[in-house]
Amino acid sequence: MTVNCLMLDVDGVLVDGRPKDGLRWDHDLQKHMKIPTDVLVEEFFEAEWNDIVVGKKALLPTLAGVLRRIAPTVEANDLVAYWFKMDSRVVEPVLSDIRAARRGGISVYLATNQEHMRAAYLMEVMRLSEDVDGIVYSAQARSKKPQPEFFRFAENAVGRRPHELLLVDDTMPNVSAAQSEGWNAVHWDRTEELRTILQRHIKN
Repeated sequence: MTVNCLMLDVDGVLVDGRPKDGLRWDHDLQKHMKIPTDVLVEEFFEAEWNDIVVGKKALLPTLAGVLRRIAPTVEANDLVAYWFKMDSRVVEPVLSDIRAARRGGISVYLATNQEHMRAAYLMEVMRLSEDVDGIVYSAQARSKKPQPEFFRFAENAVGRRPHELLLVDDTMPNVSAAQSEGWNAVHWDRTEELRTILQRHIKN
């Protein structure tokens, strides 16, 4: 067996949008939290997120500083709670295929660009820790996909060589970067089930 470890992207693959309808977490942000989405994107995600997602800045104090300027009546804790809850729809067919893969002896890790709080939320509150062997995430790695350093950190974290790893990711530059590092990698475009991808790459 060459590939023995699935490295699975989270957002857009295993987790996708709001639990009730799959829409983006911020679809009703202005209605529910009185924060214009475009302003939050510009002032927080475009200005601050790159440092947060690689662990250079902490989420809550950075977000609190932004909210003091753009929405002074909103607490950072409240926005984070809303965000995480509204971005927690688990894609059940993918989860089912993960469980089947692990029963068949394949290790499964989440390989994701996340900051520390949401990584913990995924594993503990959403209880994904019950269905995967672990998580490798960007704030932990101090680098993010598609940076080569992320993939090297991940190899060490899961104790595998590049040819043993299969990344499934919905972002093509991440797939290309993984392949450049010697990984097997597939672009997740929803045209195939995860089990089909695994069957094609795992040779007994």
